[in-house]
Amino acid sequence: MVLNLPPVTSFELQSATVITSWPAELLSLYDQENLLANSPVIRRLRTSSVPFFVDVTKGHRRDDGKTSMAVTLFERFKMMRCAFFPTHEPSGMRGAVSFAGDREPFAPEEMRDLFYISIHVFDRLAEIRSLDTRMTDALTDREIDCLNWTAAGKTSAEIADILNLSEHTVNHYLNRATKKLDTVNRTQAVAKALRIGIIK
Repeated sequence: MVLNLPPVTSFELQSATVITSWPAELLSLYDQENLLANSPVIRRLRTSSVPFFVDVTKGHRRDDGKTSMAVTLFERFKMMRCAFFPTHEPSGMRGAVSFAGDREPFAPEEMRDLFYISIHVFDRLAEIRSLDTRMTDALTDREIDCLNWTAAGKTSAEIADILNLSEHTVNHYLNRATKKLDTVNRTQAVAKALRIGIIK
């Protein structure tokens, strides 16, 4: 899992997750039970930049009385052991990369290698997200309007009627948006715009 360190006011792990291979049901149950609020792992990630290994079945205590619930949840999904690697973006935003499962603890050499990999993975994802943010800024309001209506299933002719533009102008806006989003057709442009949050 790659995550941005959630703010103290956050109650959802899912909203802080950038990429994960954790089961969706595990994340959903974790958030439903409000386990993020007093997570000793998140607390440690907020105060340390040193990698660490956690075994939820051994001495991993919570001060909110939810220790057995957390242990049962992670045992159910065979994710009792997890290595955490604190990271940060060049902008200073903190995050972490974790590797979870039921294997034995990592050897010191493995922890060192995974820490190195984690730093580079987090940094590369920060670069990609930065590119996506710049794309958002590059699209005009009209291009975004046309993408929104395309996502709603409207044809160029229908969008032209709705926006009081010519069909040629609508096609022009959609073609420009497609190029700016580095996609090859409208369908891909709409999918990418949805994925990076330009349209809803």
